[in-house]
Amino acid sequence: MRNPLSRRIAEIEPSGIRKFFDVVNEMEEAISLGVGEPDFDTPWHIRDEGIYSLEKGRTFYTSNAGLKELKVEIAKYLDRKFHIAYDYEHEILITVGGSEAIDIAMRAMLDPGDEVIIPQPSFVCYAPCAVLANGTPVIIELKAENEFRLTAEELKAAITPKSKLLVLPFPNNPTGSIMSREDLEEIARVVREYDLYVLSDEIYAELTYGKEPHVSIASLPGMRERTIVINGFSKAYAMTGWRLGYACGPRIIVEQMLKIHQFAIMCAPTTSQYAAVEALRNGDDDVVRMRDEYDGRRRYLLHRFRKMGLECFEPYGAFYMFPCIAEFGMTSEEFAEKLLETEKVAVVPGTAFGLGGEGFIRVSYAYSLEDLKKALERIERFVNCLRKKDGV
Repeated sequence: MRNPLSRRIAEIEPSGIRKFFDVVNEMEEAISLGVGEPDFDTPWHIRDEGIYSLEKGRTFYTSNAGLKELKVEIAKYLDRKFHIAYDYEHEILITVGGSEAIDIAMRAMLDPGDEVIIPQPSFVCYAPCAVLANGTPVIIELKAENEFRLTAEELKAAITPKSKLLVLPFPNNPTGSIMSREDLEEIARVVREYDLYVLSDEIYAELTYGKEPHVSIASLPGMRERTIVINGFSKAYAMTGWRLGYACGPRIIVEQMLKIHQFAIMCAPTTSQYAAVEALRNGDDDVVRMRDEYDGRRRYLLHRFRKMGLECFEPYGAFYMFPCIAEFGMTSEEFAEKLLETEKVAVVPGTAFGLGGEGFIRVSYAYSLEDLKKALERIERFVNCLRKKDGV
């Protein structure tokens, strides 16, 4: 029989994040610190609005681009929080999670041979989406000594005549690193000089813990017309299962993204869109409450990792730690496998997020402090045993 599969899709590796969690689900007393999902319930007033929309029979298709009310609220939110003004009619598109927005942005922008510059470690979908859109991923391996920030020098070194799109994944999953305004100004200068476009994944924009709030590169001079901003409701509002995101950018790009969305999706879930309107109108206090809780967990994990002698820079974004385990002479995957086998704690190998993640593991603190304390006790016992075995 003829091979039924596309060669391109067959060559793409499945997500490295999920490998360990099929095992965890079958393992008694296991603790997972691997999935990047808030442990909070969606705030009640947001759920209630979704329920009310069902009771009112609001179960029909919305406009392909999304509910007008939601797009208006997104425009207000982005202006209020990040000082970016968008036309809700032509420059905002509601999608099925941020992942769909990333996918269709690349499909709308790339021709065969176009290069997509992707800093890694970073979320697992960027390179596969680039390949599926006929683009060519060009990887920049970020450095721990720079706290996994992208520098202008690294970007310049990766640019070729075929470069078209830069993925800017900050605040970063898996490292928790952020980019300051000064960092972004240097990146923006290079982007303008070499006539690039930017896909800025800002899904963790609300989850930053330093003194300075998140800055979107789209808010910098000359960058709004070069940037597609990706955001959504999963992380900030604990709405992962509602599957709702959005993309904002120049009309010429968003209209082509809408065309793909029309044929592939039709529209995002109606109930989720009504709930998201409520989230944007009345959810600021919920975001602050959850962010403060994450910050306490962040500081606890950082203290514990440093106390047990695991090198870890202080992350100021998302809800992840990225401690270094290179001292043990194992690959990241070997370390994660042995930790799961001996102590029943699941973490994600750094290499799930690119080769630059070798020597690190991702630990999510989107879990209760009680679970984090238990897991850290087990991790400390594990690393102490490894050191004794090696005679350290």
